[in-house]
Amino acid sequence: MLIATWNVNSIRTRLSQIINWINQVNPDILCLQETKVIDDSFPVEPFKKLGYSVEIYGQKSYNGVAIISKKKAENVKKGFYGNIYSDQEIAILHDQKRLISADFNGIKIINVYVPNGSSLESNKFEYKINWLNCLASFLDEQEKKGSLICLMGDFNVAPSYLDIHDPEKYEGGIMASEVERNALNNVLKGRLIDCFRIFEKSTGHWSWWDYRNNAYELNKGWRIDHIYISKQLSSKLKSCVIDSSPRTNPRPSDHAPVMIDLNFDDPNEHFYEEEDNFLEI
Repeated sequence: MLIATWNVNSIRTRLSQIINWINQVNPDILCLQETKVIDDSFPVEPFKKLGYSVEIYGQKSYNGVAIISKKKAENVKKGFYGNIYSDQEIAILHDQKRLISADFNGIKIINVYVPNGSSLESNKFEYKINWLNCLASFLDEQEKKGSLICLMGDFNVAPSYLDIHDPEKYEGGIMASEVERNALNNVLKGRLIDCFRIFEKSTGHWSWWDYRNNAYELNKGWRIDHIYISKQLSSKLKSCVIDSSPRTNPRPSDHAPVMIDLNFDDPNEHFYEEEDNFLEI
């Protein structure tokens, strides 16, 4: 099962690029962020023509997430939900369309677009940390239900200095502060593994390059787009790659797709219960 995440920075601007990429890669599930369009205006038909189902949670000009899948999604939920949030929290969190989840073969796919935060001194930064804390509580609830999780998206956090092209310059700043990393670690709690770091331990691998100052041409990037899976799925993980080729397109997104391959002997295999034996990472 090939699962991918991609911040496309406007679904309508990059539509032809996304369709071309799907034709080349043939993913089973593609999670998109920053679609920047209301649900009624999302270009659903081009994906349906390719045999894909589409689930959308969007808003005008900003944010927006979607799940594109070969199999019809089950138990689709838009935004945070459950009895763990106050009415005020739910109202604030639903104001920005940043999370959509669905079940596939007993695995809960959670697609997120974490707020950028702007600067450490801004109100947007406080919102970012609060949002991540709500995500941690959300995952706590899914874990209590026994859900096996595949969490992915644009996290706007570089987990370590290895994930920044110039850590001496950017360490401690936005997307690389201790506060943000602690909030991300609180989301993961050791229960989820960073798929990319299972296969690649070194620096120099980026998923985002600023549009300014020839960042892509100079290879000055960050790794802020991630896929995390429950440890119980780790024995099924066969690969995780960043495909930077779409970044060379005319008018590209500033992000590249990230993909994992979960290899099931039986494509219809379901994972409703934890496996007795799994690889500890």
